[in-house]
Amino acid sequence: KISNTPLSTINEIVDAEMDGLISDLQILIRQPSVSAKKQGLIECANLVAKIMRKAGINSEVLYLDDKSIPPIVYGELKSKSNPNKTILFYNHYDVQPEEPLELWENEPFSGKVEGNYLFGRGSADDKGELITRIKAVEYYLKNAGDVPCNVKFIVEGEEEVGSVHVEQYLNRYSNRLSCDGVVWEFGYVDAKDRPIISLGMKGLLYVELIANGPVRDAHSSLAVLIENPTWRLIYALNTMRDQTGKILIKDWYSEVRSFTELELSTIASEPFDVEEFKKEYGVSKFVADAKGTDIKKALVGMPTCNIAGINSGYIGEGAKTVLPSQAAVKIDFRLVPDMLPERQLERLKNHLKKHGFSDIEVKLIHGEAAARTPIDDAFVRQVEQAAKETFGSAIISVSSAGTGPMYSFAKVLKAPCISIGSTYMFARIHSPNEFARIDLLNKTTKCMVRLMERFA
Repeated sequence: KISNTPLSTINEIVDAEMDGLISDLQILIRQPSVSAKKQGLIECANLVAKIMRKAGINSEVLYLDDKSIPPIVYGELKSKSNPNKTILFYNHYDVQPEEPLELWENEPFSGKVEGNYLFGRGSADDKGELITRIKAVEYYLKNAGDVPCNVKFIVEGEEEVGSVHVEQYLNRYSNRLSCDGVVWEFGYVDAKDRPIISLGMKGLLYVELIANGPVRDAHSSLAVLIENPTWRLIYALNTMRDQTGKILIKDWYSEVRSFTELELSTIASEPFDVEEFKKEYGVSKFVADAKGTDIKKALVGMPTCNIAGINSGYIGEGAKTVLPSQAAVKIDFRLVPDMLPERQLERLKNHLKKHGFSDIEVKLIHGEAAARTPIDDAFVRQVEQAAKETFGSAIISVSSAGTGPMYSFAKVLKAPCISIGSTYMFARIHSPNEFARIDLLNKTTKCMVRLMERFA
C-alpha cells in the first residue's frame, strides 16, 4: 500500500508543478459562473470535468430530471492498492456576483497574478480550493500510478445560493457518492498561517419580511394619517432581538445543543487574535462587549439574527418627501445543532402574530440545518496529522461561523465531514478584489496528498 511518501518528495512534486496549478486555476476563474444570475454554470461544469479528466480522474456532468437545475460534476478514481476506503472531496464551481464593479482593481474574472497573490472572483471561494484537491490526485497518479485510497468528487453549482438541490443530488446518486469521510469545500488559514480545521457548519434560516402601506407611494405630509410601512417593520424588528444580540422570539434556543467538555476545552485553547480581527474590520468592540472565550463560543456556537438589507422609499441624492407604499427587510438567522429551520420559521411567524404584526408577510428564501463532527472521530486525527506535517501547525475549531450543506451530507452519506483548505481568513471572499495566496494553494495541495495517505 502507498502510505508514507517522504514529505520532501511531496514538496518536490508539488513545487515543480505549481505553474500548471496556477494556469488551471486561471482557466476556471476566467469562466464566470455566477449562480445568482444563472451565468456560465453549465460551461463551468464542463470545464471542471475537462480539467479532472486531464488530471486522470474519471468525471461526468450529472443532472436531475429538471435540466434547468445546475448540474454537479462527479469524479471518481478507484485505488488498486486499497479499494476498501473512500474519501470524498466536496466543492462548488459557482461564485458570488462580482458587483460592485467599481471597487475592483483588476477585472473580476481576470485571474491576474501579482507576486504571491492570484486575484479574481472564485480565486479562493471556491475554485482555488477545488484545484488543490484535483492537483493532489493528479500528482499522486503521475508519480505513483495509483492513489492510496478511492477518491470521489462532487462539485456543485448552487452553493452560493444555498445549495438548493444538493440533497436531491445526494439522494439520487447516493450509491456513487458513498464514502468513509468528506473533505469539505473550504478551510480558513489564520493570520499566522495556521490552517483552521473546522468540524461543523452553522445552519441558516433566510427570510424576507414585507410590510405594505398605501396602494402607492404617497406625499409624506399624509404621514399624520397613513401609517408608514417602514416604521411598521422597524417596530416588528425591535421585538425580535435586543441590544446584546439575544433573540427574543419564544423558544428560539430550546433545541440548542450544549457544548461537550471536550468541545469547551478545544474552544478555550483555540487562538483568536482579537486586535487583528478588530483592525481588519474597523470595529472597536464586539456585540454585547464579548471578551475572552465568549468571543470564540459565539463564533462557533451562538445563533444570530442579522439584518442583511432593508429596502424602502427614496434613498437617492437630495430630498424626496415620500411615504413609501412598501418596506422589505432580509434577515439571516444562523442556526446551531439541533435547531431546525422549519421549526424556527414557525416560531418567527407565531412571534409576529403574537406581537400584533400578522399583517407582515414572511417569505422563506432558504433554510438549512447545522452539523458538527465529534472531536474524537478518527477522521479528525488523520486530517490534523496531515495539516501539522505540511503546515507545521494546525488549529481544531468546533465549527465554522458560516453555513453550508454539511447537514445533508452527514444525513444522506452518514460520513464525517471536515473543513480544511487554503483560504486566507482575510482573502476578501464575497467582496471586491478577492484573492488566493499562491503559497497557501501550494501548502494545501501538499496537505491533500498527505491526507489521502493518512486516511488510507
